[in-house]
Amino acid sequence: MFDIDGVIRDVSGSYRRALAETVHHYSGWKPEPAQVDALKSEGLWNNDWEASLELLRRHGLEPLPSHGALVKVFSQLYFGGDPDGPPEAWQGFIREETLLVQPPFFEALGQHGFAWGFVSGAEPASARFVLHQRLGLPRPPLIAMGDAPDKPDPSGLLTLAARLATTELGLDAPLVAYVGDTVADVETVQRARAHHPDQAFVSLAVAPPHLQAAGAGAQRLVYEDHLRQAGADHILANTAQAPELLNHLLS
Repeated sequence: MFDIDGVIRDVSGSYRRALAETVHHYSGWKPEPAQVDALKSEGLWNNDWEASLELLRRHGLEPLPSHGALVKVFSQLYFGGDPDGPPEAWQGFIREETLLVQPPFFEALGQHGFAWGFVSGAEPASARFVLHQRLGLPRPPLIAMGDAPDKPDPSGLLTLAARLATTELGLDAPLVAYVGDTVADVETVQRARAHHPDQAFVSLAVAPPHLQAAGAGAQRLVYEDHLRQAGADHILANTAQAPELLNHLLS
């Protein structure tokens, strides 16, 4: 199973930009990417609306905006239109996202015998846009925002894992792997293990694209160390590496 943001698509110029611009809208201060990374490394701020509020709180803004008001600002920046309206009308940062995998990646997963799906904190409209329209996946198994509690609560992961395994999780179920790019993603797998200690889980982690750019090597190493400390079993160079590693683990 896969997270979406930072794993399937690059959101450094969309969701992360909307987070920074939302904070700037209310405070006049724009957090640097490293400051957002540091917050995400705490494992508590997978939801970008809550992350925006937390950065405003730590910056000392008083009074803080209401949750509803902040969501409206964030959504206007990110979608640039009605999230429930036609994607063709969106003019926001979502238009700046690039894909990190292409449709043949999922065809190859099926050919290798892997069942696959997505567990993401992305808003349903955003998740559907990248999966349906950008990648051409008509009915992908998906747990998105609102379908389950926010990660690192493992409820969404466990629900989709059982659905894909077509059996109860446990000794007789196949290996469950989750590819994520944040400490919260890794901790989700750790909590899933606590719920089902007899089920085989593996946490695959990858640094988000903005840390894979030239000149970001030192920051990437620090970020990957946080992922390891949280319990990541393997660090991937990129998402496309996942099938090869899983085949190796299962051989």
